[in-house]
Amino acid sequence: TFSGETVTYGPDELASILKRFLVHTELGMDRALRVGSRGDGDDGSTGVAPSYFSYDVTEYEETGESDAKGQPYVKAKAFEVGTFPLFLEGPVRMMKTIPKDSYDEQISVYNNVKASGLYDEPQNAFTVSASLVGQSIDMGRMMAFSPGWLENQSIWTHMSYKFYLQLLRGKLYDVFFSELTGGGMLPFQDPLVYGRSLMECSSFVASSAFPDANQHGRGFLARLSGSTAEFLSIWSLMFIGPRPFVVDEMSHELKMQLQPALPEWVFDPEGKVSFKLFGHIDVTYHNKGGEALKGTSPKRYEVEFKWHDGKDVVEEEFLPEYIADQARRLDVKSIDAFF
Repeated sequence: TFSGETVTYGPDELASILKRFLVHTELGMDRALRVGSRGDGDDGSTGVAPSYFSYDVTEYEETGESDAKGQPYVKAKAFEVGTFPLFLEGPVRMMKTIPKDSYDEQISVYNNVKASGLYDEPQNAFTVSASLVGQSIDMGRMMAFSPGWLENQSIWTHMSYKFYLQLLRGKLYDVFFSELTGGGMLPFQDPLVYGRSLMECSSFVASSAFPDANQHGRGFLARLSGSTAEFLSIWSLMFIGPRPFVVDEMSHELKMQLQPALPEWVFDPEGKVSFKLFGHIDVTYHNKGGEALKGTSPKRYEVEFKWHDGKDVVEEEFLPEYIADQARRLDVKSIDAFF
């Protein structure tokens, strides 16, 4: 507890407490959206979730105590909320709270972000913040940078990749495929503009807000940043799916399922694309129809094992437990999945 006392709760009582926590959290999210954001060109009506607030003490009383410098300790009795410009982190976090099947809610967040100051239209990318013009230096080091550079309205690769990942998790497949190739992600950028190998992530890309137009779209501070981890998550969702292994609720058996989300241009003229699962298992998708796969399950599998000749054919969306177990043990040589 806040008093430092250790208290033991049973499961029912704890569940009740957690439900109340959840209600208060959701109420806080609603209040945050009503308070909104304020900044250069932002009157608070964007509908985009704000990321940060400030709190100024407007009423207090002294406790009678003081610190080593003689400054009095006070007990705050009232606060005034201050608002800031938009940051991309707010809508990214908000999308995590929306059920993945709630298409209307997910697409609403995306549309609001794209219509806000977080969207860099000339580069078709999303910036880490909207314009910080007019903000106090008290915001921190971001105010020391020129607009379009580092934390001040640049295309912060890690955060923008988080946004793209949430588009994919939210099943906004067409939107994600469009953003993937539209200029916001490597390797679908112009290397002459980017200024380095398209296989090399940068900490940030100078946005169109940067004063020197010659630097727009150029990547700076190449490193293994968080964008690398986000890209691996994106790759995994695209080629494998969100839950390759599940436990059947009725039989309690382990099952395996591949649910790729791949645009049509990924497939070769024969409708095939291949990858390595877990670094060992050759997986080939057969998509003769040539259409994009949007979290689609195969209709048939052909599985080849390392320990016997021939292939096991499964005419279902799920692979049974014996195959799922062998795949986890890396005893499966190859999987051909047909859509």
